[in-house]
Amino acid sequence: MAEGSLSQSKLMLLAGSSNHPLAEEISSCLEQALCEVTIRRFADGEIFVRIDENVRGKDVFIIQSTNPPAENILELLILTDAAMRASAARITAVIPYYGYARQDRKDQPRVAISAKLMANLIMRAGIDRVVSIDFHQHQLQGYFDIPVDHLYAAPVFVQHYRQKTLKDLVVVAPDVGSAKMARGFATRLDAGFAIIDKRRPAANVAEVLNVVGEVEGRDCLIVDDMVDTAGTLSGAVGALRDLGANKVYCCASHPLLSGPAVERLSAAPVTEIAVVNTIHVPQERRFETLKVLSVAPLLAKAIRYIHSGESVSSLFEAL
Repeated sequence: MAEGSLSQSKLMLLAGSSNHPLAEEISSCLEQALCEVTIRRFADGEIFVRIDENVRGKDVFIIQSTNPPAENILELLILTDAAMRASAARITAVIPYYGYARQDRKDQPRVAISAKLMANLIMRAGIDRVVSIDFHQHQLQGYFDIPVDHLYAAPVFVQHYRQKTLKDLVVVAPDVGSAKMARGFATRLDAGFAIIDKRRPAANVAEVLNVVGEVEGRDCLIVDDMVDTAGTLSGAVGALRDLGANKVYCCASHPLLSGPAVERLSAAPVTEIAVVNTIHVPQERRFETLKVLSVAPLLAKAIRYIHSGESVSSLFEAL
């Protein structure tokens, strides 16, 4: 459909079951009710999806993260297929957390590039555009042959930390891969910068070797894109405290909190661990030092700008 006629299409919000609370927040920000959708399972676990409202000629946004279990990915694909077959004018996948992104290259014999496979599945299903937050690697945008709006949680975190009284702050990158993100935080918070020299002998196993930078007597903020089993984060907190750091704060965009993560972070000598709600954290997985911030206003703005044909580039950069 031409851009002019598309701009006249009615906005429709659909939500999968991976993070319904976030979808409801986005709906509230946009003052737009979620489209009625039936999602249920057959006896063998197979997913059934039915869109219960007319989406013909509509500008459809499907809100669904693709974190495990894999049913979340299937829900996104099946919802997309249902919307496409119902003659939606355009389908945008709002994927707050883009899962299966850590295998983004063939760095060992006989391994899959699952990040590319995911992109192929999304495009093949009929999605016209993708909106996501903090890809594990920025080059994942190049795996898509459709427009991708890659947003950042940094504005939410920066605003949060500007409201705190921090003593001679140092932003710490827990590894080389997160150094660019950490430098961006340091610039915006007018803070120092340090990096942890870390080796990973196996997946989900991290060993802290050395801290490069001055942290003694200073407040530290560790910045990462995700917290999975929390081995990296808890090890980094311990290393900074051993070197005489004052208060230690942590922030991560995607709270996977797998396996022993909650136990490790609950026991870590950390003042606060801030995450955003790209992945739903159930109440039973929350702990005293965990602070969950919302990206619903950010995603709502992106949806509004895309629907109205406005530029979303102002949302790409941190404050």
